[in-house]
This record gives sequence, C-alpha cells and structure tokens, in this order.
Amino acid sequence: MERSLKNIKMVVAYEGTAYAGFQLQINGPTIQGEIEKAILKITGEPIHILGAGRTDAGVHAWGQVVNFKSATTIPLSKFKKALNSVLPRDIVIRIVTEVAPDFHAQHSAISKTYIYRLYHSNERPLFERNLVYYYPYPLQVNKMNEVLPYIVGEHDFKSFQASGSLIQTTIRKVNHCRLDVTGMEIRIIINANGFLYHMVRNIAGTLIQIGGGQINGADFQKIMEAKDRKRAGPTAPAQGLCLQEVIYST
Repeated sequence: MERSLKNIKMVVAYEGTAYAGFQLQINGPTIQGEIEKAILKITGEPIHILGAGRTDAGVHAWGQVVNFKSATTIPLSKFKKALNSVLPRDIVIRIVTEVAPDFHAQHSAISKTYIYRLYHSNERPLFERNLVYYYPYPLQVNKMNEVLPYIVGEHDFKSFQASGSLIQTTIRKVNHCRLDVTGMEIRIIINANGFLYHMVRNIAGTLIQIGGGQINGADFQKIMEAKDRKRAGPTAPAQGLCLQEVIYST
C-alpha cells in the first residue's frame, strides 16, 4: 500500500555568497540543489522543493520558505537535525513543520520582507564583509528618508524592474518601507505583497544616489512616474540583500 505524502514546510537561512542563486542553475551550485541533495541523502526520495522566492546569486536569506511532498516517516524534529548534519555550513534549516496539503511556499504567501544592508564607514567591514554593501562615501540619511513615502502604497514599480522580465503587471503594493541606522550600518527594510526582478536592489541604488546628492526627492517622484528603468539609479550589489521573512495568513 502506497504511503501517504506529507506536505513539509521549512524555513531556511543561508549565506548566498558561494551560490548561483536559489533556483537550480547549470552554471554553478544553488541553494535548491543543495537542499534537494540533502533530502535525497536522508530519505532516498528524489524531491523537488518549491521556494517562496528565487534569490539571485550572492543574495542571502534568513527566512526563505520552501515546501515539498514526502513519504518520509522520520519525525520532523529529527528530520531537521539530519538535514543540517549533511547540508553545507552556509545553509541552515531553521524550522520544519507539516502543513496543509494545499500550502504552497510561493503562492500562499501574502507578503515578503527584504532588508538591504549598507555599511557606511571609512573603514571596510571585516566579519560582515559578505553580508553588506560597503559604501565609504558621504550619505545624507535624512534625504533618503524623505522619499520613502513615495514608495509606500500600490504603485507601478516598472522603473525599478530589471530589463528583460516577462510578467503580466509591474504594479506592486509596498506595505511599509523604512531605514534603520545602527552604528555604521544603514538598513533599508521593505515589505510588499510581491517584488519585481531586482526591485529592492534598484530602489536601494536609487536611494543611495539621493543620499549622495546625485538626485533629489523631486527626481525620485519623477522616476517613479516615468516607468522607465533607465531613469532610476544603478542596481545595488547583491551581497547587501537578504530575504528576511515570508508572511502567510495562517
């Protein structure tokens, strides 16, 4: 008799420095590939996991969510420990739970929170060097803060979408966006119902230009209204970005 399948949800943290992104690629190791290999080693099942977000090469996560169907009889508390024992040291399974059969890591999500980390100092970072974007030039954080209200709400974010994306709509709803400053670190924190390709990194790059005085608040509003990627700032480097949390209704 065929065993029933569990729908297993996992919250995963990883440092993306050594990977070609979350999703399987032919040009290098990926987070998905490493997790699927680990599951195969532990359960003997060739599993395909579904991720809440396809983080790019060099991007990190604290709260990436995946789910998959499995017939494993290993208790989930032991399953987590077993996976972590065979995964690379830069990937950690934080939480493992069984969820409803219709749960989908991507489609069931109602919002996601990303954090972009800037290290603003004359001296380069050491221990955090792979997790932040080192920016040693002058920045006026108050000027960056002034334009955040333009980002919050439902808008067309086409100006902050990487070229070449094929999607039905570039309208997204940003629930909140703020800057946190702690010591040398400036964190751009954005929660939205969805994100366009490179949206957070392009917003971060544009905010950095505002802080540096290359553009002003009025320019930022015009960039939003233009719906033209060429009008916005450069794409901020991948290492500063982290998928912090994926939020579900239950």
